[in-house]
Amino acid sequence: MKAFVLLWLAGACLRITLLAIPPVIPQIHDAFALSQAAIAALASLPVLLFSFAAIPGSLLVARMGAARVVTIGLFVTAIAGALRGASVDAAMLFATTFAMGAGIAIMQPALPAVVRDWVPHRIALGIATYSNGLLVGEAISASLTIPYVLPAVHGDWRWSLVAWSVPVLAVAVASLFPPRRDSHATANAARKRWWPDWNDPLTWGVGILAGYASGLYYAANAFLPDYLAARGHPELLNAALSALNWVQLPASFLMLAYGSRLTLRRWPFVALGALSLVAIAGMLLMSGGWLVAWSGVIGFCNAFLLILTLALPPLLAHEDDVHRLSAAMLLVGYLCAFAIPIAGGFLWDRTGSPRVAFAPLIAFGVLSLGVAARVDFGKARSRPSPAA
Repeated sequence: MKAFVLLWLAGACLRITLLAIPPVIPQIHDAFALSQAAIAALASLPVLLFSFAAIPGSLLVARMGAARVVTIGLFVTAIAGALRGASVDAAMLFATTFAMGAGIAIMQPALPAVVRDWVPHRIALGIATYSNGLLVGEAISASLTIPYVLPAVHGDWRWSLVAWSVPVLAVAVASLFPPRRDSHATANAARKRWWPDWNDPLTWGVGILAGYASGLYYAANAFLPDYLAARGHPELLNAALSALNWVQLPASFLMLAYGSRLTLRRWPFVALGALSLVAIAGMLLMSGGWLVAWSGVIGFCNAFLLILTLALPPLLAHEDDVHRLSAAMLLVGYLCAFAIPIAGGFLWDRTGSPRVAFAPLIAFGVLSLGVAARVDFGKARSRPSPAA
């Protein structure tokens, strides 16, 4: 039981500090006079780190063991996340956000390996557990900041960022006492491979699928605050962010119940990708309460797609290669997720049209549908592990 509790808490810490930013974007916007492209960059900077730090994270797992890497990542995330509140200018805000993103990034390829080490006979449940924690972490910081945390800190956005770092620090301390030592990973570190197999088409296919799942979520979080204001509905911000994040939970519970029937199949990726594109179109063409409803549909699709992709490395890769495929998936996926909001913010600045900001996301969604329709998970799973 302790293993599952720690997995859930670690999963929540992957997103708590990250999603504390969207609710206070208007205040940060005013404090530092940032452009739309700069706001998109601030929201997407950790995503870029998720990409670039994925391979170093794989190396750390191979050399130090997965559990130790998770502990280090938690401490870095907590400390850097709190230091964002001390930023005296935009440069310091970006620097501390960079450090926080690096802490989260090295944890992400480590967690699937931790699942194998802590609960080797219940891997699917372990993946679903930390994925559920990740989604809850997104939901609570995104939806509780405006109604509860900001009033508690007298409306100061800086202290709100500090407040969300406190639980991450607590989990970091708890992770110093894992349920099972990572001795196997450490003992075999010298012979573990860490560099991904870039010649494998599956690596790129999984990366593109992960890229759309992440891009869908981060683009929505980056643009919703100012998009709603531009559409004349700033009062819907908290409701839209809450819908985007809390409606992810039903998808998570469905995966807990039916994960074995949905993983390693193409049709869920195709169906959810198509539904998400319909939801984006709904946000662009409709107004009022529909903006909140379509935000919820986007959150549901994102959560389903995210968990489906997170489950791929432990299910497809050999035991000693999970961190390698995870790192490759995260590098490709999050690099795409970083580029999508940046491109959208640039188009918004150039055209002055908030709707145009979603064009890159729609284009990438169509690409991911094509990939999902062609990838053969069954064939990939049956392949032997490549020789060391």
